[in-house]
Parts: sequence; structure tokens; C-alpha cells
Amino acid sequence: MDSGIMNGDASSDDILREIERLEVEKKEIENRILLLQAQLNNKTSPDASRKEDDTASCPRPPANSFRHGGVSGEGLSADMIYRYSRHLLLPDFAVEGQLKLLKSSILVVGAGGLGSPVALYLASCGVGCLGIVDDDMVELNNLHRQIIHAEAYVGKSKVKSAAAACRAINSSIKLVEHQEALKAANALDIVSKYDVVVDATDNLPSRYMINDCCVLLGKPLISGAALGLEGQLTVYHHNGGPCYRCLFPTPPPTAACQRCSDSGVLGVVPGVIGCLQALEAIKVATAVGEPLSGRMLLFDALSSRIRIVKMRGRSSHCVVCGENAVFTRQNFKNFDYECFTQSPVSDRSSPKLNLVPESARISSKEYKELVDKCEPHVLVDVRPAHHFKISAIPGSVNIPLSILEDKLSTIDLALEEAGQVSGKHASLYVVCRRGNDSQRAIQYVNSNGFPLAKDIIGGLESWAQDVDQTFPIY
Repeated sequence: MDSGIMNGDASSDDILREIERLEVEKKEIENRILLLQAQLNNKTSPDASRKEDDTASCPRPPANSFRHGGVSGEGLSADMIYRYSRHLLLPDFAVEGQLKLLKSSILVVGAGGLGSPVALYLASCGVGCLGIVDDDMVELNNLHRQIIHAEAYVGKSKVKSAAAACRAINSSIKLVEHQEALKAANALDIVSKYDVVVDATDNLPSRYMINDCCVLLGKPLISGAALGLEGQLTVYHHNGGPCYRCLFPTPPPTAACQRCSDSGVLGVVPGVIGCLQALEAIKVATAVGEPLSGRMLLFDALSSRIRIVKMRGRSSHCVVCGENAVFTRQNFKNFDYECFTQSPVSDRSSPKLNLVPESARISSKEYKELVDKCEPHVLVDVRPAHHFKISAIPGSVNIPLSILEDKLSTIDLALEEAGQVSGKHASLYVVCRRGNDSQRAIQYVNSNGFPLAKDIIGGLESWAQDVDQTFPIY
């Protein structure tokens, strides 16, 4: 540390700036440690010396799909000319563009809200080989935005569902089903078979992993995101443009990373972004137009505004694509992306917090017994008000966590109405959606006049699973 900060004469602003600088330096060191650990694992891995197979390629359309001579001097069959005629009429696309698309291979990572329109449009437009990778199953709450799936496929593989929908639109293209999660262990092998990659995932570890894989293999990456009422889109690692790590060498704080399952999304928003991703993939595959390399498209659904902003250029210090890049294929295979981002790949694996002692917690079944005995108490639901309107345990009082500090008097009033004494002897219970925010609330109320207040473990999800199977979950 600078001796000027240590001598006791520094101002508060100087100290805060120094702390901020050291925090950044600390994060950079931690990231470097992760890289070195991956290198070490590479040295000790039993298959470290195994040579990477780069010869595999995505199967192309059958040879008889293209006819030479006759009515199709440019190599398209009569059926193809009729099917893609509206493409062929475009001067900027024409026969040359369609031929390039038919000979291209594109991988769509994720068959969800973004991947649905991407896959449907790429199939209908005639990409030669379309790969779809996903290990998830179709759920009923997917269908409002994941338009490639139907009710008949609920509980079945998303990849199978997506492939069936694409074949129903265009049976002449080659479809490859990768019914597995794309991860560092298999990504190089899968991605190497394709010309262009579309990132249609919704989590931070996958975003970094797919970026790194595409850089190592020299593949352009079409990246999109949609959350709430907003979306964004860009093209990474193409025509000398930056990769994702160039712009975001350090992951954002965990608290800043939101998912559709937590924050929601209007169904049409990923549809808009997904359509634009398909457009960018076609432009890159056919070398038509000006792809969004070095630029980012921002979409605001409420105002119906679309803005294009210029991004920073490629970073010479990038650990993956920079001048002195240290990231290798074996480093990639051993890199822990969940550790690096401090974020899980799947929201199903989101960790359950343990912020309060067991004595300050109660199971949903134990709470039900208390209710059945008609014991006087108050149940505070700390979810946001719009969540409370979706479903709630009868008799619960909604005080969102964000305003809990200002609403302690409301708790006192509710206790009085329930025939309970307020304060340190009060029977107060707190619930939320999954049992995390309720613990944060308990931490606050325990130290502000309600020492016996308890959290309901697992929240409303536990209530629906263990007590009332008819209770709506979302």
C-alpha cells in the first residue's frame, strides 16, 4: 500500500479510493489463481496429453440437395428455388446468400426463450446444419416465451421438442440434437463442428464459458440476453471485434446477476431478441450486411425503443484473445466457471442460505401444526407486493423486505389484532418465496425488538411441497 495512505494523514476519500483499488487488484489476483489452478489440473490430468480432434465437422445437406445444370444453374434444386424464392429475390442476398446459408452450420446453445425463435428461423431460412444443445426438460411455465415447445412436450426433452418443431418447418435441413449440457468438458468437441455459435443461455458461467470456447476455436459468437422488459444483443469475436472477456474481464457481483425465474420476463421480449440473434447469425454465416461486431443493440419494450451503442474495442490484455493470452484448450477444460463467477449454471442448484441459527427457524410442517392448534401469532410475508398478489398463505401480512425497517409498527399492530403481546415475547414468523429473504428479515427483526421471531425454512416452495400441494408455485 502507498505509504501516504498509511501515515494517518490521508483523507476519507483517499482511503476509500485505496480500498477500491485494492479490491480490484484482489479480484484480478483471484482470477489469476483460477487460471493457474486450471493449468495445474491440466498437468496432473490423466488425459492431459490427449490430442484434440479438430477434424470433426457438422454433416452437410445430402449431395442430391444441390443440382447442377437444368433449371438450377447456380446449384439449387427446383424445390429449393421455390421454397427460398423470397430470399432469392433480394438483391443483397440472392442465390449466393442462400447457397452460403445452405452450406453453413450453426449451433444454438439453449432451447429456451431466446433459442426458440433462433432455431425456428434458422431452420425455416435454410441453414445447412442446425445443432441444438440443452439438457433441460420442457415445463409448463416455459410456454409463454419458449414458443418452439408445445403442451404435449411438457416433461420431455427440450432438444427433442425443438428438433421436432424445426423438422416440421423444414425437413430438408440437417438437425443435430445434443441432449446434454454444454460445459467445459465437452464444449470444444461440440463447438468445433460448427461455423457460427449462438449463445441463447441465461446464466453467467455459461456466458463466459461459451465465449472462451469460441475464441479458442476461432468461432464468431452471437450473444443475446433478455430479462424483464429489456434485452440486448451483440456479436463477439468477429471481424477483429472484442470478445466478452475484453469487455467484462471480471464478473459482476452476484447480486447484480438476475434470472427470469427470479425477476420475470415478458414473453415477447426474448422473442424479439431471439429473432435478431437469428438475423445476426445469418448475416455472419453468409457475409451479408454489417453484423453487430463492436456494437451492442439495446431494446426497451416499454418505450419500444432500440438503441445501438458502440463498445470498447478488443483488449490487448484479455487473457483469452489478447496479445499475451494465457488461456489454452487444456486450461479451458479444467477451468471452474461457477467458482469464477460465483454463480450457478442452473437456478435449480442455487444455494440455500443459512444466515440464522437453527433456533430461529421452523419447518413448514411445524408451522402448519401451530396453525392447526390455533395458536395466536403473526405471519409476515416479506416478498414484494406484486409477488404477494400471486399467491399467499391465508392470514399472512405482506411487508416487503425493502421497507421492513419502516414498517415495524405494522408488525406491532398486527400482533395486537392477533391477541398477541408485542415485543420480545411475540410469536412472530416470517416467510418468503424460497427461504432466503426471510432469513435476512429475521436478522433484522431479531435485533430490533422481536428476538423470538422465526423464519420458515424453504419458504412458500417448502409449504407447497410439504404441506399444501395445491398451493400455487411460480
